[in-house]
Amino acid sequence: MPSAVATACIVTDLGRMPYGAAFDLQRKLVDQRKRGEIPDQLLFVEHPHVVTMGRNAHESNVLASPEILERAGIELHETDRGGDVTYHGPGQIVGYPIVDLREWKRDVRSYVQAIEQVIVDTLASFGIASHSDPKEIGVWTEKGKIAAIGVHISRWVTSHGFALNLDTDLNYFRYIVPCGLTKPVTSMRAFGCAAGRSGVIQSLESNFGRVFQRGMERS
Repeated sequence: MPSAVATACIVTDLGRMPYGAAFDLQRKLVDQRKRGEIPDQLLFVEHPHVVTMGRNAHESNVLASPEILERAGIELHETDRGGDVTYHGPGQIVGYPIVDLREWKRDVRSYVQAIEQVIVDTLASFGIASHSDPKEIGVWTEKGKIAAIGVHISRWVTSHGFALNLDTDLNYFRYIVPCGLTKPVTSMRAFGCAAGRSGVIQSLESNFGRVFQRGMERS
């Protein structure tokens, strides 16, 4: 594969898209990436209210019945990412990197740590101090967890990714035990950050390119 293709990463902002449709798109792009038909991808999306259950999910961490979730306008999806239960919804920036780790590092933990670093550096650019935790995947602040991470890797090609709370309505987290942890969640807006979605995405894109040594190109 030409080096220009190997080091490029195409960035696409999907806007608001149902979880199922984004999942189908990821699987299509993963197949194309495995065949070497496309370079690495970084998708940004905002989902309507949805609770997703990863491969290691415990049903007891969904605190509401399917009927209550439906009345609240929340979909429920099982998915193939790692991790437990999480929530996605308006005001959240979800990032799905589709990266061939053979062109970077064949190391799952290094990949997750790099995603955490992208988010920590992005938050720092908006004046929010955050950190990773060697015991718990995600990004944390003094007020609680601000970003969740759950990935899937098949033949070294990644999918799924991270969810950063920008101005998410945190009340929706009451329907679940986020990632199986009884710890508070927070958002950038809770720190008084007035940044808009496009500005945060631009910072995430820039930091992703730097951390993963990719040339970021807008689709």
